[in-house]
Amino acid sequence: MKKQTAGREKLGNIAPKFAELNDDVLFGEVWSREDKLSLRDRSLITISALFAQGLFPQLKSHLVLGKEHGLTKEEVVEAITQLAFYAGWPKAWSTFSLIEEVYGNDNR
Repeated sequence: MKKQTAGREKLGNIAPKFAELNDDVLFGEVWSREDKLSLRDRSLITISALFAQGLFPQLKSHLVLGKEHGLTKEEVVEAITQLAFYAGWPKAWSTFSLIEEVYGNDNR
């Protein structure tokens, strides 16, 4: 996994410690434990959690990351369809446009 710097880039000036924890601990230590869970699986879990909370800006970023980690458009659509019944139909409705933005006509 490439080194994460989004925290420092976006929040380094206002919340440097938070940015450090984001980049070095969350992504540097937790996400790097690929011997425990694959990046693909971590992405699916994170997408599900963000969806359930309706955190759409972060959800879009993690859809992009999930695509990089091998989640297909079909898999993400299927996950959101199932999650709609557990976490909210309107959230699913809103998420499909994000999926379209990220994947477009690409099913990979």
